[in-house]
Amino acid sequence: MTRKPLIAGNWKMHGTGAGKTGLDGLALVGALLAKLREGPPPQCDLLICPPATLLSRVATLIKGSAIALGGQDCHAKESGPHTGDVSAEMLADAGCRYVIVGHSERRSNHGESDAVVRAKAEAVHRAGLAAIVCVGETEAERLAVKAEAVVGRQIAGSLPTAASSTNTIIAYEPVWAIGTGRVPRVEDIAAMHGFVRKTLARNRADLADMRILYGGSVKGSNATEILPTADVDGALVGGASLNAEEFWAIARACP
Repeated sequence: MTRKPLIAGNWKMHGTGAGKTGLDGLALVGALLAKLREGPPPQCDLLICPPATLLSRVATLIKGSAIALGGQDCHAKESGPHTGDVSAEMLADAGCRYVIVGHSERRSNHGESDAVVRAKAEAVHRAGLAAIVCVGETEAERLAVKAEAVVGRQIAGSLPTAASSTNTIIAYEPVWAIGTGRVPRVEDIAAMHGFVRKTLARNRADLADMRILYGGSVKGSNATEILPTADVDGALVGGASLNAEEFWAIARACP
């Protein structure tokens, strides 16, 4: 099976509407759409995950384009007394096709366990969307030669039983590389992605073709080296996704 690369932009808590303070999220979308019109299109799927306040407006702007929309998180329940939370069904209603779950910032800042991440991924599937399940080790865990053990445990605990290569994507993001400008050696990225691939196949043969993204300080200048790496099926991009030129350069680097 040929796995088409996915370049996903996680805007995190950045972006407001036109004329507001901070990043102009709508202008960023407009710049990406202009890149698509200029052509030729990159050899990958494109996904942007803006903050929840922009989802409906971005959905309108990208309708009919090659850019898909995703949410950055969701609650495990469909509805209920959960002030401030957003359900997967609400994200689907806003036009999302994907939802990120288990990002290291959610795991650390909000204390999300593998069980919580699994429940959220199940909710994403319940809503008919694809889950991007994030895994990755801290620097201390890597130095202690526990990276594979940590990632293997996260995969085992975070993937729902109903996960498949069509409704689930793994994003390997070493915590120590996120937003730091530090990137693992290509051989280390290849080794971990190979480990993830083998772990998925060992659990269930049909999961061997699941897309595995790399995330952690990806930018245009290093994407040409990272993306052709064995078992790397695209990237989950943080800071560089807030700049249209950088995000486009990453997308164009897909082999």
